[in-house]
Amino acid sequence: MSVRKGRARGGRTVGFWLLLALVGVFALSCGDDPVSPSAEAGVCVIAAGETPDYAETMGCLNDFTALASEPLDASIPGATSVKTVIDRLDGDALYFQNSREYQVHYDFASAHLSGDGLPLVPALSQFNETEYYSPSRRFVLGAITRYESPGVWTYEIAPYDNADADMIGAAYELIAAATYFGEELYFHPTSQAVEAVAAELPGSVKVVTTDQLYEGIDYQSLNYGTSLGRLVFVTADELETEYVSFRDIVVLDRVPNDISVVAGIITDQFQTPLSHINVLSQNRGTPNMALRGAYTSEALRALEDCWVRLEVGPFDYSIVEVTAAEADAWWEEHQLEEVSVPSLDLDTRELRDVEDLLDLDSHDLGEALAQAIPAYGGKASHFGAFPHMNPDKVPFPRAFAVPVYYYWQFMALNGFDEQVSQMLADAEFLGDPAEREERLEDLRDDMERAPVDADFEAALLAKLNAEFAGIRMRFRSSTNAEDLAGFTGAGLYTSKSGDPDDAESVLDAVRKVWASVWSFRAFEERSFRGIDHQSVGMALLVHNSFPDEEANGVAITANPFDPSGLEPGFYVNVQLGEESVVEPEPGTTSDQFIYQFELPGQPLVFIARSSLVDEGETVLTAAQTYALGTALKEIHDFFYPLYGRGADTWYAMDTEFKFDQPVGGDPAGEPVLFVKQARPCPGWGEW
Repeated sequence: MSVRKGRARGGRTVGFWLLLALVGVFALSCGDDPVSPSAEAGVCVIAAGETPDYAETMGCLNDFTALASEPLDASIPGATSVKTVIDRLDGDALYFQNSREYQVHYDFASAHLSGDGLPLVPALSQFNETEYYSPSRRFVLGAITRYESPGVWTYEIAPYDNADADMIGAAYELIAAATYFGEELYFHPTSQAVEAVAAELPGSVKVVTTDQLYEGIDYQSLNYGTSLGRLVFVTADELETEYVSFRDIVVLDRVPNDISVVAGIITDQFQTPLSHINVLSQNRGTPNMALRGAYTSEALRALEDCWVRLEVGPFDYSIVEVTAAEADAWWEEHQLEEVSVPSLDLDTRELRDVEDLLDLDSHDLGEALAQAIPAYGGKASHFGAFPHMNPDKVPFPRAFAVPVYYYWQFMALNGFDEQVSQMLADAEFLGDPAEREERLEDLRDDMERAPVDADFEAALLAKLNAEFAGIRMRFRSSTNAEDLAGFTGAGLYTSKSGDPDDAESVLDAVRKVWASVWSFRAFEERSFRGIDHQSVGMALLVHNSFPDEEANGVAITANPFDPSGLEPGFYVNVQLGEESVVEPEPGTTSDQFIYQFELPGQPLVFIARSSLVDEGETVLTAAQTYALGTALKEIHDFFYPLYGRGADTWYAMDTEFKFDQPVGGDPAGEPVLFVKQARPCPGWGEW
């Protein structure tokens, strides 16, 4: 049995210091011992084995190691960091604080730099307000971080710190003079605002950008966890024709737009945290990571077709060969909890405006959603919360919902309900993935050509022509098995557009959305989570389409890279025009940033830049970014009493948005924000 272990060489980092971390990858065979780092040249000031509260100089690597910690930000794979404090009222006394013992600057300053002849350190709120924003601050707070892979030492300040160039330059020179790596020290700007100040630094301060650090990253952890499965290698193109099992851990040459249920994912190319396959991994609770060179890695290829245990963590990963019996036993023990979906309401038949979907006068939000979802599905029901928010903060397209009754009427009218029952009772259908996929495709084809009840057709077209005349409409999936707290069902179903002036195009769109209940991947996903297929029904959310939007994106109303809660923010992934942010074309990147909306100065910390805009440009303007942040905060706060209060896990809402012209607006006008969706986010790994 062989063992392959990986230590992260880096990952996209945004959080406590919102940096990129780079740590060397190594491999071990059975019986080998890890290689320990040796002390670099210099005279150590900390005795071996000791971990003092602080040091005033650093003479060797072991001094750094004695005080360093893995940052509270779990998105910094393997980075090691030591926080620094410079006391300007005590002759610029410099302290390298024990960052395991004192995880934040305030804890150290209040313990060691308050009283006994020194000014008292004020309460935390006053400390933060003064020491990060006041030009007359007592302390200069920062950190030094070691990036192993490129061998880079950096000095950083917090992304919201408004220290000027003189303050940063003086701190840099002081730290360089007090450390054995001083001649190799770089300053790393951690936000757009800090980048602007860095441009004013003197030439003696060496600057390294996030992009430059990013070039050395090899490992990216997306969804943490452990799984056992058979290690298989498949190209993204081959996924179109080759079946992979839910017990396969799949190594891919690039990021695919879709994948059936698998035990784990390793991609050769990096992903965006809100990529479609990562959202699927979160929903399934399966590990997902990226590793440059994975597809051709000799270490991984040596385990091809073997049973392995994959562990994906924030700082490292490991792959260990196991026996088939061990894999079977693990799967028996780790069956996912079955998802219970709301029972269908087949009595409600009203084509209901979204303003009337939730009765918040008589019920709280949870009760109102519980009433609406059985008839109108998860997506439409959550959309129905937007009219109850501040309309100046959360703009949304005018919309209505079609209840699930008409889907079941359509199924019964054409005998599709009986066809489904026969398939589910067929052992060949259940036991053969190829047979299952073929017969599901036949069912969808039949559904897309079948007649729709005449009375329903007349009612739908009448509403469209009366209220949305001349407007191309989008018909969006809204089942009772999606956008739930324990199961998002992200991307399982289809949305289609139709023109009310062309009745057949409207009916085609409706039928295609209904038929998507029986897509192969939706069927497999429901089976994986123990959902009764015949308990699922499709309602529709209907609003104007966005054929020529200026920008589209997805956002999480919290900082997924900061489980500590010390660096609150919104994670935003936005792209120019209609180019997808969750299923991008190969080689296309989008703007990804953390918007620290509730911190002074509202700093933006970019993780990646769009490949569709000019260098130095961003997809959104400052005004558009602020409008988005305002909406995200309103959405986050509105749903918090239901999904966040009392939760023992990370809470956030997963949202979709567009920037486009309003219906009937001036084509040359400034595009405005429209929020399209909000659902509870499944979480971000196991912290």
